[in-house]
Amino acid sequence: MNTDLNRVRDELLSTGKLRAAINYGNPVLAQRGPEGEPQGVSVALAKALASRLDVELEVVPFDAAGRVVDAAGQGVWDVGFLAIDPMRADQVSFTAPYVLIEGTYLLRDDSPHTKIEQLDAVGTRIAVGKGAAYDLFLSRSLQHAQIVRASTSAGAIDLFLEQALDAAAGVRQPLEAAARQHAGLRVLPGYFTAIRQAVATPAKNVAALPFLKAFIEEMKACGLVAQALQDSGQGDATVAPAEHL
Repeated sequence: MNTDLNRVRDELLSTGKLRAAINYGNPVLAQRGPEGEPQGVSVALAKALASRLDVELEVVPFDAAGRVVDAAGQGVWDVGFLAIDPMRADQVSFTAPYVLIEGTYLLRDDSPHTKIEQLDAVGTRIAVGKGAAYDLFLSRSLQHAQIVRASTSAGAIDLFLEQALDAAAGVRQPLEAAARQHAGLRVLPGYFTAIRQAVATPAKNVAALPFLKAFIEEMKACGLVAQALQDSGQGDATVAPAEHL
């Protein structure tokens, strides 16, 4: 593919650095290390991209995906790592996914629910992180259950516990961690959606998108995505299949 790298650099590097929005609200993608340093698969991809462009990386931290999207038009980040969702398409453009993550429910052990579809019932209250991928998905798909929003994904678990809600919706891995930390909780098998995590850039960056799409396919093919997931303790997440460009 022929890409005008100068145009890509002009779009992505308006400050002379690559500013990467890193969402610590999704621990599958990003975590803080022992000294507070950013790590995880999204950080590894950001570092590889900055190296490819031969510029310094600047990490722009966020605690929720919705806040990353809200900041897309503010000129504070150049690339981000978000779940693909049509509700975000007017603000950001996406590559193909690099990781697939299951969205499921955290329940109490005494909950009568044993299947995902049983949660969509009148009177059922489900906690979610406002603006997260599963908030957007459930807002479209649930017909009867009530969504109760917390400001972040981690806050949704706290809200579920504090208000004795019926479930918390979110990414499987942090929900399973919460079930290990709190007696009497369990995570449902299966998933209501497979969240497709991709590289995003503000929608105005038209020239950069083909470059980013090719880059992410290369990072999947060379094993960087799989290795970064393994290195950050997230080896049970699934690397997305190759996308033909």
